[in-house]
Amino acid sequence: MKAKIGMLSLGCPRNLVDSEMLLGRLNLKGHPVVDIDKADIALINTCAFIEEAKKESIEAILDLVELKNKGRLKKIIVYGCLAQRYKDTLRKKLPEVDAFIGKISLNQSLSRFPITPKHFAYLKICEGCLNACSFCIIPKIKGRFVSLNPNFVLNEVKGFNHAGLSELNIVGQDITGYGADLRGINLASLIRKVIKEAKNINWIRLLYLNPNRITDELLALIKNEPKICKYIDLPVQHINDRILKLMNRRITKKDVIKIIEKIRKTVPGVALRTSIIVGFPSETDKEFKELLEFIRETGFERLGAFSYSDEEGTLAYNFKPRVPRKIKSERLDLVMLTQQEISKQVNQKFIGKTLEVLVDEEDNGTCLGRTQFDAPEVDGLVYVKSLRNLPPGEFVKVKINDTLEYDLVGEVE
Repeated sequence: MKAKIGMLSLGCPRNLVDSEMLLGRLNLKGHPVVDIDKADIALINTCAFIEEAKKESIEAILDLVELKNKGRLKKIIVYGCLAQRYKDTLRKKLPEVDAFIGKISLNQSLSRFPITPKHFAYLKICEGCLNACSFCIIPKIKGRFVSLNPNFVLNEVKGFNHAGLSELNIVGQDITGYGADLRGINLASLIRKVIKEAKNINWIRLLYLNPNRITDELLALIKNEPKICKYIDLPVQHINDRILKLMNRRITKKDVIKIIEKIRKTVPGVALRTSIIVGFPSETDKEFKELLEFIRETGFERLGAFSYSDEEGTLAYNFKPRVPRKIKSERLDLVMLTQQEISKQVNQKFIGKTLEVLVDEEDNGTCLGRTQFDAPEVDGLVYVKSLRNLPPGEFVKVKINDTLEYDLVGEVE
């Protein structure tokens, strides 16, 4: 019998897709895929985007090393972003690891071993990044931007459709760049083809849309196509013009406000999610207050915030003066407290309304689900009371009667 394989996938959904592809290949070659504690060989797909992600990856590797030292694992293979970035250093520091492997060519493999629940999945349509943000190491880790072959993408969609998927999340570092390296196709035209192949899939979610490349064609498609979730993940990172220029975002405050206004006008009821970085080198109190005021005025339905992380190899690594860790932490807390209040106001608007909810799981007699305004594993939940069992993947109509800080509470009608 061939060695049993266990997988630990860290980081973003794009990493998870790579993990599924690799497991699919290994499974086709006869390797049983099992839980880590039952495996002969442990694979760990690592993340190295920011300092916290690197720490999480190292801690996970050390946990596996402990299992190996106890004789519960035969081999450990580390791959992905951390291995790509620090392979030589890691070999010296962690001799217990049997192999460190950076990038693996997985994108054209049609075999996947699902890690996500059966009712939703992630589909990566591009690799690398065509932006050059000064704070981001991803282009150096992942390389130049590459759009996956549209035939490969559509074959994947056919498989998901046949499997009875409820929700398909289309991901990439910047999916609005899709087709920049191909002829005769862009994101909007690809999504139209995806929709034709996804007859049985109710929700299609587009994740990571760069504000510089959101076109009128794409917004019209999001507005008019019932399958596409009215949810736009629009990372703005900051709003002060000087900071945006230092970040090499290639956009101004005026441009950001203009695209947000256009989105909300074109797609009524849309949920906007964004990402914010606080404590970028040389960020002043005045510039941070400008960012905070922008967040209050805009009222993003969903928001994630991060303290700036110094990453060697990026342009911003040499920028000065650095913002002290304590001040970065205080600014991050202020952003999240502000967003908590906004979230409460957003959720209050749903009380008394009936929403379509996708059931994810049951927890102690209460079902947990999501609206189309919530991406899996990052946004809020709906706590659903029902007189019958609700299987994962089912869509139900839920009347909202209460709210929590970021979540909703309701009953099946």
